[in-house]
Amino acid sequence: MTTSLLTGPAAVDLREVRKTFGTSDRTVVAVDGLDLRIDPGEVVAVLGPNGAGKTTTLDMVLGLTSPSSGTVRTFGQDPRASVAAGRVSAVLQSGGLLDDLTVGETVRLVASLYGSREIASRAHVGQVMDRAGITHLARRRVSKCSGGEQQRLRFALALLPEPDLLVLDEPTAGMDVSARQEFWAAMHADADGGRTVVFATHYLHEAEEFARRVVLVDGGRVVADGTTAELRARSSARTVSADLAPDTETDARATLHALSGVQAVQVSGVEPTGQRITVRCTDSDAVARALLHLGAHDLEIARASLDQTFLDLTHRATDATARDTTTDITPEMEPTR
Repeated sequence: MTTSLLTGPAAVDLREVRKTFGTSDRTVVAVDGLDLRIDPGEVVAVLGPNGAGKTTTLDMVLGLTSPSSGTVRTFGQDPRASVAAGRVSAVLQSGGLLDDLTVGETVRLVASLYGSREIASRAHVGQVMDRAGITHLARRRVSKCSGGEQQRLRFALALLPEPDLLVLDEPTAGMDVSARQEFWAAMHADADGGRTVVFATHYLHEAEEFARRVVLVDGGRVVADGTTAELRARSSARTVSADLAPDTETDARATLHALSGVQAVQVSGVEPTGQRITVRCTDSDAVARALLHLGAHDLEIARASLDQTFLDLTHRATDATARDTTTDITPEMEPTR
């Protein structure tokens, strides 16, 4: 079986999507006017703090829940129709496996449910297990598999219909470092074939290493969208590092404290390592001038890491939401699903 690469409608198209939960007495807004388009062949990470609306958004893309208003389409269809046609599959955080079956039995059983001889064929099942890196686990019971091995099994099950879109919701949650590396190695190999991949993760380095595009969600809305380099450029945070002259650390701390008090520098952290000092700030020019005035040398200025960018942009969105009197409820009250 070969992967179908599409050039027609958007793989994911959400327009003015809003999702609320609750009763007439108490309404929780999980997704609040979200717009998002993902084209075929893109690899996109969806990031956001807890309660931002990520999982609810992915649930709507998978047809597990419907929007309260707005439209959700996958390849121009209703999400449930795309899933039923085998064009959309998912690797979720947990569930969906029978402990008493072996890994091989699980894959063969699920393959048979599609009603397709090609999907259920021994050759296809073997190919999918090999791509997911679980061939050597074929005779192991699911209950004896580690968390990482079970996630690779879910990955194999998601690959069975050769979907055009693969959705991953926190796929490596709970895995150790080795298991995460093995999982992403398998994902890398499959995504290189051109499949559209959308994944939500709490591990920012996964987004930086694997995604070609990052969508940052907060308060049920998209607050930033672009490559990691483009998102970093939107952040005002900078890091300034320099070697201090002997016996100047006390003066440096006093100077930086004064800068943060009287100028818009907002020094958020000072980390001395030997004679070297690292300062996280918003006005790198002012900090650099101050350090050079103190005789510092080997000065380096860098943009914020993705972690710092994430905090900067989500804090801005939270502040904006707090000022918006039309917001129904704070994002922290979003339910798990």
